[in-house]
Amino acid sequence: MLLVVIIVVALIFDFTNGAHDCANAIATVVSTKVVTPRFAVGMAALLNLGGALLGTEVAKTLGSGIVMTEVVEGSHVLVLAALVGAIAWNCITWYYGIPSSSSHALIGGLIGAALGHAGLSALNFEGILHKVLLPLVGSPLAGFAAGFLLMWLIYWLFHKVHRHKVNKAFRQLQLVSAGFMATSHGLNDAQKTMGIITLALLIFGEIDTVEVPLWVKLVCAGAMALGTAVGGWKIVKTMGHRIFKLEPVHGFAAETSASLVITGASMLGAPISTTHTISACIFGVGSSKRLSAVRWGVAGNLVIAWILTLPAAGSIGFIAYEILHLIWNQ
Repeated sequence: MLLVVIIVVALIFDFTNGAHDCANAIATVVSTKVVTPRFAVGMAALLNLGGALLGTEVAKTLGSGIVMTEVVEGSHVLVLAALVGAIAWNCITWYYGIPSSSSHALIGGLIGAALGHAGLSALNFEGILHKVLLPLVGSPLAGFAAGFLLMWLIYWLFHKVHRHKVNKAFRQLQLVSAGFMATSHGLNDAQKTMGIITLALLIFGEIDTVEVPLWVKLVCAGAMALGTAVGGWKIVKTMGHRIFKLEPVHGFAAETSASLVITGASMLGAPISTTHTISACIFGVGSSKRLSAVRWGVAGNLVIAWILTLPAAGSIGFIAYEILHLIWNQ
């Protein structure tokens, strides 16, 4: 029964991830009025499902690259506590319309719960360094650079073409870039909940190795798609309007550069933040025009949220573990 509860709570987290992070995949294409929100949601849901089925490297990182499975094996409430930490932080940031990272909320919750269970011996420090902390810093930097360079290249190629004609052409191309973004999002983000459910199955002895069952892939992708359909428009507003006034050509550059960074990270098994990456790409695209075009005050707020996510979700996960451990052992 506890395993069933954990799986249900994990899918609730996936739902909040859909409401929170899937909005990032469609924010620019909606904000530039290339398609209607309803069409964008449908497209994102379908392509997230496809992306979720393309690989399992990120899921394996969440399942065995953050905590030492041999240390946490048998701790039945650990995954539940991790999910409580992640969902709580997701709900707080969603309520205030802050595009923080659901990915790092989940990782923070897992680290906090593992510390509550067995202290530092429960953590895979090498995996945390190479798969979490380095990508935490590297993915926004790569996103900023990729967005800046791609937008500069577009300016260079089309500087003699009338602005109206450029935007008209990129309105159509942005459908392609938004599709690429949604697919790459599914490839990275949908796998995170797959990994946490797979870890739970391993802890409960239902599977012998960290291999993601097909049914786990399907239900996680479905829960994320449903979350996209129900919520997420607060984040769309922040991403599409408050950072930089986006036109179709800017949306194309931001989505394409972000998709390339996310896909590359997914192939390496790094659970990076879609939010961090697309935000940094938008900043990079805006900066290629001129630095004053970007609302850097918003950037400061986003950075604060990024810095707080791991320790905040980790603290909640730690407290949740202690409470659930007491209840479970009574």
